[in-house]
Amino acid sequence: MGWWKEAIEIVKENDPAARTSLEVILTYPGVKALAAHRLSHFLWKRGFKLLARMHSQFWRFWTQIEIHPGAQIESGVFIDHGGGLVIGETAIVEKGALLYHGVTLGGTGKDTGKRHPTVRRGALVSAHAQVIGPVEIGENAKVGAGAVVVADVPSDVTVVGIPAKIVRVHGQKDEPTIHEVEEQREYYLDKLEHAREASHHSSEL
Repeated sequence: MGWWKEAIEIVKENDPAARTSLEVILTYPGVKALAAHRLSHFLWKRGFKLLARMHSQFWRFWTQIEIHPGAQIESGVFIDHGGGLVIGETAIVEKGALLYHGVTLGGTGKDTGKRHPTVRRGALVSAHAQVIGPVEIGENAKVGAGAVVVADVPSDVTVVGIPAKIVRVHGQKDEPTIHEVEEQREYYLDKLEHAREASHHSSEL
């Protein structure tokens, strides 16, 4: 299946307001932004970094969607509405992911290397959610509107709030399972914070 066909099909699958393929191509800013990103990313990978940034900024102006040319985005991703959406340089977004307006896939501070989120297949990130740092949103996971995510989100769970907490597993309010998974998330988040503090301390010596 070609890129354009996949882009149009996922819009039709997820937006009942999409009536025809021509309407999707002409009126959906998310499709335009993702198509433009393909060229920006092509230029970025081949060393034309300034040209890639200029091209991405041009399309940011027209679509109100900012995608860094270094971001890795698979085909079959759906950006709905899109205004105010930001995807950082080292972000990875896999096939079937759904991103809504105001979402940020952002970095933390002045970290180098992989510093932006990874959104796995079929995951949904709702409007104005902020996903910060090199965290992973698991397959088919759902991030509620306005949530702030600073730790990995396992597959097939729903998280909401600030900071984001698990409220459903496999679509169900299974309290024992939710408590167990949340404890694991907090444990690994604490380990990560200690590792970062140790790294900053050693760099100051």
